[in-house]
Amino acid sequence: MTTFDDREQAFEKKFAHQEKLDFAVEAKASKIFGLWAAEKLGISGTDADTYAKSLVAANLEEPGFEDIFRKVRKDFAEKGVEVSDHLMNVEMDKAVQEARTLVQNS
Repeated sequence: MTTFDDREQAFEKKFAHQEKLDFAVEAKASKIFGLWAAEKLGISGTDADTYAKSLVAANLEEPGFEDIFRKVRKDFAEKGVEVSDHLMNVEMDKAVQEARTLVQNS
């Protein structure tokens, strides 16, 4: 194997590892955000955990968090919970930061 081949394989491994970490951060952030949304909806205990997990699954529909925001906005509207898009973005940013810390420390 040449040095070029070695470098290429190392780059591919690094890229795959980073993708795995990014996926883990996004999944954890979705769950953390889901627990926050569940609290706003008056959901607690195992039902809150189930709701948060449903957001993790909903996040697989498309890249980014817009799919989660759509679901949460709909759920908030059905329950009459008024939360601004700005606050939802702030909470998601907090969730992403917390998830990054959790993934880095695991």
